[in-house]
Amino acid sequence: MLALLLVAMAVLAPAFFAPQPLRSLLVREMPALVVACGMAFVIIAREIDISVGAQFSVCSVVAGLLAVRGWPLPLVLAAAMGTGALMGLANGALVALARLPSIVVTLATMVTLRQGLNLARQGEFVNLPDGVQWFGLSQTAGQWLVLAVAAGVLTVLAWAARHLAAGRFVYAVGSEADAARLAGIDPARVTLGVFGFMGVLTGFAAMLNLVQSPQIQPLVGSGLELKVIAAAVVGGVAISGGRGSLWGVLAGLLLLATIPPALIHLHIEAYWEKAIQGAIILLAAASDGLGRKGGRA
Repeated sequence: MLALLLVAMAVLAPAFFAPQPLRSLLVREMPALVVACGMAFVIIAREIDISVGAQFSVCSVVAGLLAVRGWPLPLVLAAAMGTGALMGLANGALVALARLPSIVVTLATMVTLRQGLNLARQGEFVNLPDGVQWFGLSQTAGQWLVLAVAAGVLTVLAWAARHLAAGRFVYAVGSEADAARLAGIDPARVTLGVFGFMGVLTGFAAMLNLVQSPQIQPLVGSGLELKVIAAAVVGGVAISGGRGSLWGVLAGLLLLATIPPALIHLHIEAYWEKAIQGAIILLAAASDGLGRKGGRA
């Protein structure tokens, strides 16, 4: 579907492929790509995490406040990832150990984190020091560095998902938890791990966004959860668990991100954006459902 859209744009609106706007589009989507990779692992394990946008906001604000206090960027990065890990592990513990539904747990933590952040910040932005954006959006070298880092994360995780035991355990638990248990895999430990790892990646993504921005607003992650879940579903990750690839997630994210600028180049009203994205998500979910029915037939 992404290939068809790109071919259509090459024929109808070649200006879409101008290097600078295209590079800016890709750089802007790289934090979401990193979060979407973590979401893919959670969904493959047959769970869901809708608190990831709120986690992203908390990690961003924590990292921004530490940067303002003069902490070196490596320590700020470690703090952001650690904060994300704690929030992810809290979700994972409630799901894996207390056996609560992940959608209920993460809905509750999403509301708690957002309201807590609103109370703590009262809508106040964090104005970052100049040194934080030394390789931000205005720097060509910085854009390439952000792209390279995100591409490296995607490549390593895609390889690990298929070749490391931990990756195969996630697929096994998502396919059939009881069968995985009989094979010696602890589903609770895998569930705890995917939520914790989701938090680590969210903290890392918050830093990728932070180094491109002059300031951090408390609601910076609003809507991110829907974006990354949609990217995973459109990219072929089965919402019922057990199937999917991170390369598909990349294609899904790029497809959804390409629609708004494509509409502009094609002189189509912007209000079609959400309708088209919704139709694509519905089509992907329907295809997944038909595929599962076909597999059982």
